[in-house]
Amino acid sequence: MTHVPQKFRDLFEKKAFGHLATIMPDGQPQTTPVWIDYDGEHVIVNTTDDRQKYQNLSEEPRVAISIQDPDDPYRYLEVRGRVSEATDAGADRHIDRLTQRYLEQDRYPFREDGEHRVVVKITPEHFSSKD
Repeated sequence: MTHVPQKFRDLFEKKAFGHLATIMPDGQPQTTPVWIDYDGEHVIVNTTDDRQKYQNLSEEPRVAISIQDPDDPYRYLEVRGRVSEATDAGADRHIDRLTQRYLEQDRYPFREDGEHRVVVKITPEHFSSKD
């Protein structure tokens, strides 16, 4: 297993957005800006099961995510890897925790009735970066 380099772990504590690249059923790439997290082993994103990115990664687990430092736009980390788990366990608590970092609010304000949140864990396999 490959871990996020120590000198880039601060990106997971800032309001840094990731850009998640997935592969569409027809083979075309698709990117989405996402909030990011890191548990010491996996890069984590939170989504709902009706989003295109979730449909894509459910069919093709290879993904890439680039993370740009909001304080220095020339500093970034790219992570390539595979989705190792997608679960709804703890997904609502997780999105609230991300909301505290990104919006400085206690609860995710954009919830929709009937949405089904999912935590997606990405196992890193390769990094490229600029610092």
